[in-house]
Amino acid sequence: MFKNREEAGELLAQELIQFRKDPSAILLALPRGGVAVAYQLSLALHLALDVLITRKIGAPGNPEFAIGSVDESGWVYLTEYAEQAGADQDYINREVSVQMETIRQRRVQYTPMHPPVDPAGRIVIVIDDGLATGSTMIAALHALRNKKPAELICAIPVAPPETLRKLDGKADHIVCLSSPVNFYAVGQFYADFPQVTDEEVIAC
Repeated sequence: MFKNREEAGELLAQELIQFRKDPSAILLALPRGGVAVAYQLSLALHLALDVLITRKIGAPGNPEFAIGSVDESGWVYLTEYAEQAGADQDYINREVSVQMETIRQRRVQYTPMHPPVDPAGRIVIVIDDGLATGSTMIAALHALRNKKPAELICAIPVAPPETLRKLDGKADHIVCLSSPVNFYAVGQFYADFPQVTDEEVIAC
């Protein structure tokens, strides 16, 4: 159990201390919750922080249930149960279009003064506040792998074992502080887990 996202970030920083003040390393956070965690890492490790925007594709009639995700390049990841959840190709195409527009809006909103950081040749540490299905993280890691980082690291406070298995081979290293079997939602492992606002992301 973590007190809050700030404590989770501080604990992750202890596991990544070898990258402190490394000019080749950069933190890329998944908004919005991941940014609050990554901000603490940025302070502790003296590393630059940027956002990496991916969007969940929700199931028909149940948008909170992830059946896949899409990244800024338009690459789509679908889970093996997407079709069983009722998602046909027309539904997926519509959802991808909607989520890509949201991604474009978020990029302008979050980093209006600069384009996305180029990860080529750098040590890239991708952070979220926890993983449930892992679909957005898989999309994020895929997007980054195509941009040829020197090293790709996934850093998360908590994720179930089956999700960590899905990440095998997607990153060079995975740092996960806790991997409980009885996993229902990321928020159950935080004493304080408020929704992170866009304003807080921009401030970080």
